[in-house]
Amino acid sequence: MRGQMATDANHGNNGLFILPAIPPKRPLVLQCFATDGSEWARLGFTPPAWEHVSVSTLVRCPTWDEMCLIKTLFWDPEDVVIQLHPRQSEYVNNHPRCLHLWRPIGVDLPTPPSRAVGYVLAPESRERAAELLGVVL
Repeated sequence: MRGQMATDANHGNNGLFILPAIPPKRPLVLQCFATDGSEWARLGFTPPAWEHVSVSTLVRCPTWDEMCLIKTLFWDPEDVVIQLHPRQSEYVNNHPRCLHLWRPIGVDLPTPPSRAVGYVLAPESRERAAELLGVVL
């Protein structure tokens, strides 16, 4: 790659990535800035180090589906990754159309049971519910 933000394999999982937005949105790109946490201590931050991907567009916030795509591209399927809502006193907003995904390195994040989030249906029940609702899975 070329340009001011260009990276190569020596940079690890760090850099700026330009990806297409999920159709059927108008032609749009997702700008993703990724850091793998390897510079955490050098920057003076306390452990644990965090992996981070910021996702933005020029005209709107990324959608849920786009954030799921980014999670799939940058992390393993069973990794727990969070979108953080910090204390109000710690809010930072440098870009009005940017969302962030975070994962602490070496920390097993607790999650609520799936049943606390919503109904957990067997695959055949999900398919039948989708059919009744006219939803494509």
